[in-house]
Amino acid sequence: MIVHNVKVYPSKTRLPKKKQLAWKIAEIASDNAKLNKDAVEMVINRIIDNASVAIASLNRGPVISSREMALKHSRKNGATLFGVNSKLKFDCEWAAWSNGTAVRELDFHDTFLAADYSHPGDNIPALISVAQQNKKSGLDLLRGIITAYEVQVNLVKGICLHKHKVDHIAHLGPSVAAGIGSMLRLNTETIYQAVQQALHTTISTRQSRKGEISSWKAYAPAHAGKLAIEAVDRVMRGEGAPSPIYEGEDSVIARILDGKKALYKVPLPKKGEIKKAILETYTKEYSAEYQSQALIDLAKKLKKRIQNLNQIKKIDIYTSHHTHHVIGTGANDPQKMDPNASRETLDHSIMYIFAVALEDGSWHHVKSYTKSRAKKKSTIRIWRSIKTHEDKKWTRKYHDPNPKKKAFGAKVVITLKNGKKISQEQSVADAHPYGSRPFKRANYIRKFLTLTENILDKKESDRFLKIVQNIKKLKSGHLDKLNIEVKKSKLMRNLKKGIF
Repeated sequence: MIVHNVKVYPSKTRLPKKKQLAWKIAEIASDNAKLNKDAVEMVINRIIDNASVAIASLNRGPVISSREMALKHSRKNGATLFGVNSKLKFDCEWAAWSNGTAVRELDFHDTFLAADYSHPGDNIPALISVAQQNKKSGLDLLRGIITAYEVQVNLVKGICLHKHKVDHIAHLGPSVAAGIGSMLRLNTETIYQAVQQALHTTISTRQSRKGEISSWKAYAPAHAGKLAIEAVDRVMRGEGAPSPIYEGEDSVIARILDGKKALYKVPLPKKGEIKKAILETYTKEYSAEYQSQALIDLAKKLKKRIQNLNQIKKIDIYTSHHTHHVIGTGANDPQKMDPNASRETLDHSIMYIFAVALEDGSWHHVKSYTKSRAKKKSTIRIWRSIKTHEDKKWTRKYHDPNPKKKAFGAKVVITLKNGKKISQEQSVADAHPYGSRPFKRANYIRKFLTLTENILDKKESDRFLKIVQNIKKLKSGHLDKLNIEVKKSKLMRNLKKGIF
């Protein structure tokens, strides 16, 4: 790995193209490096994971709407839509839009946390749709996804967006563009321009994850994927992009992030080096914001130590800066304590999540978020007794560069009415690669079977699982087999008239 220094240069100092971060990203995307066996197997896991949560969300409002939009953009030799008959094809950018929304809706797929946040699995729908439309092979797709993960993970390590209230999809646009470039075997110059254009068009604010969180949280990554596809198409036709997009005098860094005196350190593999960043990422066992995963496990364990939850006086959670300020009381969002809040808001409230997990001793992607569940009086009492605190020890653990020491947990202190204190801490979720029971292929398959139960026919379920685990053997033009069909009668519609 090489750590690249990234800073702003005045316009009068013409920074050579080959010294720009976008070029360095393009170089590794076009280097045709050998694929790592473990990385390939993890891609398969994540395609299964994405399919699990996408099928489970097919009849949720945002997914229905995105599908209706995509259905208006049919194309003879295009890409498939989750749930829809695979013989029907659609423009790849609209397939990416619909499938990406389905993957993101439940907030239940993979994650990587460092200087910023990310859900690298958001790269996959866009790459699959482009691969299908361009008749690529399974190996082509694997190469593209591995590159996309590499780029996003390393941008997340080096450049913090949330500090400036910029949404994390700003790292997703460049990673999708790089992944597509790698998959289509585009030259370095083309990928360089596409990365810049994709970043330029995917800057948005974190209001999408603040206050009364709306359905846009599910659409945002899909939108980034769609914009990245359009960016690649544009530059393949010979068009350029704002440059240098990272280092320029009026660039993203200069005007939106740390400013003209900024210095970022972004690690990237050497040209030709094997890409393995996907192995540093982790999926979710529970449908909730990743920083709540270890705390759900902890709540389930603490429940066994408390005989009567009515005796709880207060609960203090000592955790990292990120957890406290994003999903804790440090966010200063009254909606995070509101029983009438949206599902999107509740899955970003560690107070609500911990209260429900403590009371139920379990977590369910639907039942844990119902209106009746959120309004249960005993839950509200525990919920409103919870306060989070930043603990610098946990903040240091969160930012530890050593994957084996990096932690996303907390210490919980429960004070009972009689003054007794019960405390316990946990560093990572049980399902984390360094947790007590890391997710393996069997866990991904079990998650798929659980989430698609009563939605998929067994024959279709078995077919998909067999195909995806043999993706390396899929020849050019056969990637539509990765789609999953649902009986038409099981797909809900939104017949409100739009523009399309």
